[in-house]
Amino acid sequence: MLYREALLTDIPALSRVRLAVRENALSNPALITAADYADYLTRRGKGWLCETDGAVAGFAVADLLGHNIWALFVHPNHAARGIGKQLHRLMLDWYFAQTQHPVWLSTAPGTRAEEFYRRQGWQHTGHTSSGEVRFELSSDGWKRAHFID
Repeated sequence: MLYREALLTDIPALSRVRLAVRENALSNPALITAADYADYLTRRGKGWLCETDGAVAGFAVADLLGHNIWALFVHPNHAARGIGKQLHRLMLDWYFAQTQHPVWLSTAPGTRAEEFYRRQGWQHTGHTSSGEVRFELSSDGWKRAHFID
């Protein structure tokens, strides 16, 4: 497995992974455009991906401007291999090297993603207006979770 920074040329592959997920699936694939990916990868933040056998198996994107995690997805064919955990670590190591501002994310309740974030040290802070579970992670919380691992 190869982990590296996501490039603009990777956008079609990132989109394929995003559209393949079974949990937190997009209700309308047109909601996220190539321009959205480009904005988050270049202007708003930074992204990483994992390649295995020449294909993108997962990716993660941190939004430094909005102080949130825009994406962390692993293709279902590559689940439970530690890819999400490694992408999570790369993304948050970078994020907290840029700022000490807490980061947030939301995910559908009752999903594997919800449990994943709890195990990684994220703190439940409520629900969004759409009913998703909202989590937050501070720099200190990341340091504690990172070294407990």
